[in-house]
Amino acid sequence: MKTVQEIGEKIRRGEAVVYTAAEFKALVREGEALSAADVDVVTTGTCGVMSGTAAILSVPVAPAGSFERAEKVWLNGVPCLPGPCPNERLGLVDLIVSGTAHAGSDYGGGHLLRDLAAGNRIEVVAEAKNQTFEAAVTLEDLPFARMFTTRSAFKNYTAFVNRRPTMVSTIFSVRGLRGPCREVSVSGCGEINPLQNDPARLSLGAGASVLLNGAAGIVVGEGTRSSPERPNLSISAEICGMRSQYLGGFRTSASPECFISIAVPIPVLDERSLAPLRVLDEEIPIPIADINDRKVLGEGSYGAVWQTTDRCVQYYPDWCEDCSVCFAAETCPTGAFSKGKGIDRNRCIDCGTCITVCPSSACEGDYGSLRLRGRKIPITLRQSSRRRAEEICIDLKEKILSGDFPLSGR
Repeated sequence: MKTVQEIGEKIRRGEAVVYTAAEFKALVREGEALSAADVDVVTTGTCGVMSGTAAILSVPVAPAGSFERAEKVWLNGVPCLPGPCPNERLGLVDLIVSGTAHAGSDYGGGHLLRDLAAGNRIEVVAEAKNQTFEAAVTLEDLPFARMFTTRSAFKNYTAFVNRRPTMVSTIFSVRGLRGPCREVSVSGCGEINPLQNDPARLSLGAGASVLLNGAAGIVVGEGTRSSPERPNLSISAEICGMRSQYLGGFRTSASPECFISIAVPIPVLDERSLAPLRVLDEEIPIPIADINDRKVLGEGSYGAVWQTTDRCVQYYPDWCEDCSVCFAAETCPTGAFSKGKGIDRNRCIDCGTCITVCPSSACEGDYGSLRLRGRKIPITLRQSSRRRAEEICIDLKEKILSGDFPLSGR
């Protein structure tokens, strides 16, 4: 059995063997008989819509003495909750903004948090005793800006269908989930997901070091709704240092949501910590449930989601028929598609919406299907990006090998 300190010494000597989860799983598929002595760290990751995301910000609004305390605050039109500290007469407001708060159907907390991380200008409006105060700030102006997740990186996700003949508006669809059982929406990064590779949380206890949207963060503990069967994590990190391509807003047919990215190192100390790392997509079940009552109807596997399909959408401008209304641009939930320019990969999380709405098939990709009661149901929406998750795994691997990310634990 190794210790984290011993692995740290190997890293400092340049002798450590570090794999991303994708690299390690490829070796398992090739039949490599790897033992705990052959690998020191595996970097795991996930990227996708995670509603339980929020931030605590300290925002300068006006000169000291301008007002006693703010009663309402909006950032880029997104409503925020002033508090918990009133900052009396300082002109500074502590506030909480939820990733699912929204100014309208097209802009919400996820968009706002991405704009902050990107260093973009944020318009502030505050109300105090019938007076309105306005300001413009960037992340550099905020003395405190920390993101936290109340629940994220679930080990188990559920795929959703709609058994009713009418369309259902839900956060698990972009245009509405069509029925009866005409499409299925999926989430989760399968075999590279952190908790899938450490379900017992041997390395993922409170205080464990992680990357949240590319910034160094820590595991606070278990998140809300966490259970032994369906564990998830609460994570926190400073917004300063986050990379904007790893987070953002995601429009759904119900309301704007927030997507984020998480990377977690799994130190391989012994065979017990190595065993979950050998589990592949084909062995990981994904329950299929009716969105209306959450009743589980059947079960597929992440092999059908990730192993026989395309990772991302391809855009072929020669096929574009220059429609008067570009449905791909109008419908894209992250604003990644624009007419004439195609896909902005820094905004795209490979959800596949453009594939289903483009009438000329200029957006193309095989996103597969799940079988339910003898019927193949096409996957029309992925709310998780395996490509983006693999990228943040690579980032973490490079930080570990360079010594910029010390491992935590014993």
